[in-house]
Amino acid sequence: MTLRFGYGTNGFGSHRLDDALAVIAGLGYDGVALTVDHPHLDPYAPNLSARTVAVGQRLAELDLAVVIETGARYVLDPWRKHEPNLVSDAGRERRVDLLCRAVRIGAELGAEAVSFWSGTLPDGVSADEGWRRVTSGVAAVLEEADKRGMLCAFEPEPGMFIDTVGGVLELRKRLGDPEGLRVTLDIGHVVANEAGTVADCAHQAGDLLANVQVDDMVEGVHEHLEFGEGEVDLPAALGALLDVGYGGLAAVELPRHGHAAPAVARRSLDALRAAEAQALAARGTAHGGVEEGTS
Repeated sequence: MTLRFGYGTNGFGSHRLDDALAVIAGLGYDGVALTVDHPHLDPYAPNLSARTVAVGQRLAELDLAVVIETGARYVLDPWRKHEPNLVSDAGRERRVDLLCRAVRIGAELGAEAVSFWSGTLPDGVSADEGWRRVTSGVAAVLEEADKRGMLCAFEPEPGMFIDTVGGVLELRKRLGDPEGLRVTLDIGHVVANEAGTVADCAHQAGDLLANVQVDDMVEGVHEHLEFGEGEVDLPAALGALLDVGYGGLAAVELPRHGHAAPAVARRSLDALRAAEAQALAARGTAHGGVEEGTS
């Protein structure tokens, strides 16, 4: 088994979407994590269906798989980053509308998953109220996703109301463990925020792991870095994905590197391939050792 690597379009914000897809495919990536935002497939601009069809044709021409990401910073409010969200005091229905639009886009594109997160709980709002808000919003999104046959993947995000894999599993439990709600795992977030390792989190998610983002980070700091600039053990992280049999895209998430996107994407894929080779070699050696010992 080998992994399938993708690259996030939020790291190509200075490129036209067609050009970004061409570069990503030309470098040899297997897919793309498409953030629906004003630079790329704006979910609120006119002729959305026709534009989505055109993007789908382009993805097919380039043989790129796709997941839909929804972390656009100012798509709903030009003044406030990531607002309103699923736990905001007001405007939560606008976030639900955006996510439902993303679900419909994903269904038209044949996306493997639509990924989203909770948002940050406002000051003075209780955890109980936070859970009420997020479960209500996610339930509405899942209703739309079920109609479209679309898989949703919830991302634990540092600093947000749901910030760990355990929190995502609690969300699923509160919703009755819906089949259509899975887990997004960002390996950098694990180093920045989780108590355990990538292997711990990957096994905790298990078969529910439906989307993976890859980047580097340092402990306690939510800043997406190129591989080798933080504390992520990339061969071990990719090995953990291999161990759990993860078959979805593992897409690079570097939203602040658009100024040098082609070069960064090239370096990232080189690093991923080298780390995967190390992970596979380690597993091959271990497997060979077991066989020799039992022959």
